[in-house]
Amino acid sequence: MRRRPGLSARLKLTLSYAAFLAVAGALLLAVVWVFLLRYVPDNSQGLLGISPNRYLLVRTFAPAAAVAMACLLVFGLVGGWILAGRMLAPLTQITDAARMAGNGSLSHRIRMKGRQDEFRELSDVFDSMLEQLESHVAEQQRFAANASHELRTPLAISRTLLDVARKDPTRDRGELIERLHAVNTRAIGLTEALLLLSRSDRGNFTRESIDLSLIAEEAAETLLRLAEQRRITLGVTGGAARTSGSAELLLRMVTNLVQNAIVHNLPADGTVTVRTEADGDTSVLRVENTGRPLPPELVPTLTEPFQRGTERVRTDEHAGAGLGLAIVHSVVRAHDGTLDLVPRPTGGLLVTVRLPAGGPRRPPVSRPRPADRGECSG
Repeated sequence: MRRRPGLSARLKLTLSYAAFLAVAGALLLAVVWVFLLRYVPDNSQGLLGISPNRYLLVRTFAPAAAVAMACLLVFGLVGGWILAGRMLAPLTQITDAARMAGNGSLSHRIRMKGRQDEFRELSDVFDSMLEQLESHVAEQQRFAANASHELRTPLAISRTLLDVARKDPTRDRGELIERLHAVNTRAIGLTEALLLLSRSDRGNFTRESIDLSLIAEEAAETLLRLAEQRRITLGVTGGAARTSGSAELLLRMVTNLVQNAIVHNLPADGTVTVRTEADGDTSVLRVENTGRPLPPELVPTLTEPFQRGTERVRTDEHAGAGLGLAIVHSVVRAHDGTLDLVPRPTGGLLVTVRLPAGGPRRPPVSRPRPADRGECSG
């Protein structure tokens, strides 16, 4: 936005200092006149012709007062300019850093020295903002690079299949169509996951009262067949746990957690337990699964996009791109919650999601659960 040029802050402060000093000097002279000169006798000769009188004092005092006022004004302008420059020096540092950030350099930091004051607090906040921006931009660049790589793979496979079919007209078209369909389905799933991740990061969704226990039951019912195929015992327990948020995003969050717990539950004949409960002002969702032991240093990286861990590469219909837990983390963060991943000593993972409680509480109701009706023990 273009604005008309005006006086700089330093010049304004300088004029303010000089004006204040001039006013103070004028008041001082006025005090001298009111409380001193009025008691001097107003006679032109004075006693014996040599005693002081008001006429002589005024003629002597007025030029000296004018010189003093001029000196005060000059002193105020020079001193005010110097003081204003020293006072605004931290602001100049912050302005230079902001200009560099505007030009794309986010690695610069002010790191202002000295004691804590308003400018130091502002510079610390600005440094913290630059650090978060740099981290966010680096994350977005890494995410874009990984997404481009992941999307390039199915496109390259499709191109290879089409090239082979074009060079070999006798090739079985049914097999080609089936493989193209599988590759296209994977690309569509990856694109939808990226869009969902972007939507949850923005947090622009309508909030409503949600019961996590019902969400957990729905997710378990959807994935029950997958659990049966892999001989996994899937169970949902616990009571009502209400929160406020998007039903669609929360369902995807729980579905991703349960699906990850099932497909990474190796060897077979394992268990997956989903539990919901209300803990004061927090609604808690826990997803626990058996499986192979996970290295502790690997667990913090599982929520990063396109991280597949040690057993993440799959070739079945549930092959993923490593976005499952990244989406979970993004959804939890958009709902002002926390996500904890703890490896179990005997193998597997315990995932705990804590969300702010919201909506009216209702007492637990005994009812058949989808996972209980169809649990398979292998």
